[in-house]
Amino acid sequence: MSGQSRIATLDSTPADGLPVYSKPLFAAKAAKKLTFEDIAKQLGRGEVAVAALFYGQASASAEDVEKLSQILNVPKDTLAASMLGFPDRGRAGPMPPVEPLIYRLYEIVQNYGYAFKAIMNEKFGDGIMSAIAFSSKVEKEVDSDGVAWVNITLRGKWLPYTRF
Repeated sequence: MSGQSRIATLDSTPADGLPVYSKPLFAAKAAKKLTFEDIAKQLGRGEVAVAALFYGQASASAEDVEKLSQILNVPKDTLAASMLGFPDRGRAGPMPPVEPLIYRLYEIVQNYGYAFKAIMNEKFGDGIMSAIAFSSKVEKEVDSDGVAWVNITLRGKWLPYTRF
């Protein structure tokens, strides 16, 4: 385990809208006291991608299912039956979000979205940042005063609009 004393578990708010494999994955994760980072290292994927697998918002390969089954001691058949299908991306819950941390992320886009767009357009031209050819990571930074800061990296392929 990565030295953290608390483990993210399944919040009951979105639980009913999640795939059937989410509950056993979260239960096994909690029982083994593993962080998403711990699982990601063993799976060979990023921790955001692993969390997205748990929430049903990312594609799992047969190898992912095999490794998750071994890491978490969840029967492979329990996972493979639905994890190898197509993910249900974009299920955001109520809008605007009511969960405070998710609302703050939403608020960042509300407040700075046009500024991000303008700067990206200046740097790259007319287009969009892909959320498909995409990766993300979350890092913790502690400044010289001991204050913890969150660094979120969003890395998406630039997709220029085509003229037609």
